[in-house]
Amino acid sequence: MHREMESAPSLYFEDLYVGQRFASGELRIDADRIKAFAAEFDPQLFHLDESAAQASIFGGLVASGWHTAAATMRLLVTGGLPFATGLIGLGAEVRWPRPTRPGDTLRVESEIVEIVPSRSKPNQGIVRVRSVTFNQSGEPVQVLTAKILLFKRPVPA
Repeated sequence: MHREMESAPSLYFEDLYVGQRFASGELRIDADRIKAFAAEFDPQLFHLDESAAQASIFGGLVASGWHTAAATMRLLVTGGLPFATGLIGLGAEVRWPRPTRPGDTLRVESEIVEIVPSRSKPNQGIVRVRSVTFNQSGEPVQVLTAKILLFKRPVPA
C-alpha cells in the first residue's frame, strides 16, 4: 500500500488538504516511565507493580492510556503535525485497542480527514485529524480523532 507521508515545517490552514498524511518520529516507553507517570496521574496497580500487573487482565505491566495519549501528544508536537500555530485542541475521541507495554517504541501516523473554514472568523478553521499510534510491531495502541483549531497564514503588513 502506498502511503504519502509529508513532513513540512510550519503549515497553515490553507496548506492542508483532506487525505494529507504525516508521520512522527519515535519514542521508547520503559517500565520506569510507565511507573512514574502512573504514580502521579493514574495510580492503579497494573501500572505500578509488576506482580499485581501479572495477576491482572493485562498479564503484565502496562502504561496508562493517558500515558499513551501524552506520549502521542509529544510525538505530534515534535514533528508529527507541523502546524505553524500549534496544536490547539477543541475536543477528541480516543480509543486504546491494546495496551502500551514496557519496551514499546511508539510512532504516530496522522491523516487530515476534514477541513472546515470558520464562517465568522475568516482567519481560521477547524481541522479534524485521525492519528494512530503504533508500537514497534505495527500494532495500533491508540486511535485519536481530534478537532484542531488552525489559523491561516498571516497577511504581511
